[in-house]
Amino acid sequence: MDTSYLETLLGYNARRAALSVIAVFLQRMAPFGLRPVDFSVLTLVAHNPGVTSRQICATLDILPPNLVSMVKSLEKRGLILRRAHPTDGRAQGLHLTPSGKKTQAQAQITATQLEQDVSGALSNEELQLLNHLLRKVYRR
Repeated sequence: MDTSYLETLLGYNARRAALSVIAVFLQRMAPFGLRPVDFSVLTLVAHNPGVTSRQICATLDILPPNLVSMVKSLEKRGLILRRAHPTDGRAQGLHLTPSGKKTQAQAQITATQLEQDVSGALSNEELQLLNHLLRKVYRR
């Protein structure tokens, strides 16, 4: 199959790479019961205790109704909890529970390892450059 034109397209290459990474991600994160977006939310909460849902939506480009159900699910699993925001009485800050901290820490180690495994064909410099260039595309 001639894919030469498709291989000149950023979207095509980004999607193909993402599919490869996500397949491994889903397999390795299955023991934690985490999808990519769940992992991203837990990681943002871990690294930004008290973060609001609005901040997470803006950072991950998630629609608020989608995040609400995700937060409820993570809360029901005992991974996160909501507390009154210290400066905004209308907002609630999200925090990891002890179980959430343990799960996120283990999942982060797993994510780091799987990233190394799937990017094995790239040197460290190439991987850093690739990540830098991809960020330039989505942060325009």
